[in-house]
Amino acid sequence: MAVGDVIKAKYESVIGLEVHTQMLTKSKAYSNDINEYGASPNTQISVVTLGHPGTLPVMNKKTIEFAVRLGIACGCQIAKEQYFARKNYFYPDLPKGYQITQDKTPICSGGSIIIRDEHENEKAIGLTRIHMEEDAGKSIHDVDVYDTLVDLNRAGTPLLEIVSEPDMRSSTEAYNFLTEVRKLVRYLDICDGNMEEGSLRCDANISVRLKGALEFGTKVEVKNMNSIRNVQRAIEFEISRQIEAIENGEQLKQETRAFDALKGITISMRSKEAANDYRYFPEPDLQPITVDEPFIQSVERSMPALPRALFEKYTKAFGLSTYDAYNLTDSKGIALYYESLIEFTKNYKTAANWMMGDVKSYLNEYGVDIEEFPISPIRLAGLISLIEQGKVSTSMASQRIFPQMISSNDEALGIAEKLNLLQDSSEDTLKSLILEVFDSNVNEVERYKNGEKQLTGFFMGQLMKISKGKADPKTSNMLLIKMLESL
Repeated sequence: MAVGDVIKAKYESVIGLEVHTQMLTKSKAYSNDINEYGASPNTQISVVTLGHPGTLPVMNKKTIEFAVRLGIACGCQIAKEQYFARKNYFYPDLPKGYQITQDKTPICSGGSIIIRDEHENEKAIGLTRIHMEEDAGKSIHDVDVYDTLVDLNRAGTPLLEIVSEPDMRSSTEAYNFLTEVRKLVRYLDICDGNMEEGSLRCDANISVRLKGALEFGTKVEVKNMNSIRNVQRAIEFEISRQIEAIENGEQLKQETRAFDALKGITISMRSKEAANDYRYFPEPDLQPITVDEPFIQSVERSMPALPRALFEKYTKAFGLSTYDAYNLTDSKGIALYYESLIEFTKNYKTAANWMMGDVKSYLNEYGVDIEEFPISPIRLAGLISLIEQGKVSTSMASQRIFPQMISSNDEALGIAEKLNLLQDSSEDTLKSLILEVFDSNVNEVERYKNGEKQLTGFFMGQLMKISKGKADPKTSNMLLIKMLESL
């Protein structure tokens, strides 16, 4: 859908996201049923999950801990008293006819998530609330030609719903917000963030208004997006669709739409003229739960370093570039490896270069995660140390030693000795080799003396050739220039 840039520039988009994160608990929210993805349909349910008469839910304490963990990370206020409610509605994959959730008393309120806007400036996206609830089952529409199938394995899976304020103003900001949420829950070990498996799901609330207007436009909710990129695409389409409708004099209606990823369009699912009446009422089978200050403090003490804190450390304490810091903190596994690596070397920039260069190239080529990388941090630090000491060149380390370290458990020094790659930084030896170069290239020496200073590179190349790459480049270059100037 094409809307001219001039027309589009008249409008401002207003976007809020609702992100559902499935928690990585071993059991479900209110029963001891196994919480695990990929089992045969309807094998991880019990009478408790199905809400049979006479059964009672039991609170999973781990969900409280995970919620507090996320709330602390986002700077939220943690509610001390936890009350639960029933959200009533009928749907084939909702076995009890209601969900146990939190209505007016979310465990976390306020707080924010820091993102980068389209101009790479930091922007705080406010959070309305984070609350605990249970997931519904899953309706499957594409297996049977005639029937919709229902798998209730997902029913009762513990969820955290993260509701943002309508603070985002572009699809890029929404993309970055969702990326930060996924990164954060992975760092906190509360969700694996796999949108393809449905463990991270997102609904987008989108409206447009003329720039400078104070009131929000008519909000449309878009569902059924299975990747962060598709969330961005859906928002982009919806912004253009709404602007075009307004420009054509149409009256937008509040509705729920689905995103068709193949066609790149949103499709109306149902009208939503008024808020759904879920007939919330207090959950009678779960007593209120108190989250006291000692519990919150114990959770805070157990939390890992978070991406924003690591980013600040890398840029301010280590002097790394913003680009380097973002790449190192993008994945928890990469960040943890780098943290281990710098325990053994204080050359932070060189360590970062190896992480983003040879290490990531290997991971991408073989399609493996950093946890499967065969070189331990202490061994990689040993290779970096050889370069620092001038014993091997960076190119030799990358081309010859690094591959050998991958295919064996040998240390960098042993490989360098075995392959006869150790550089000679002895000035006496280097001076002798430089004189040998001069003797073999008398014409070039005369040309240099006559003003052709660019021949320095030629002499350096000859020196590396006769030394078979073992001459220390830094020391060699210094001596070479000194000896040339004394001719």
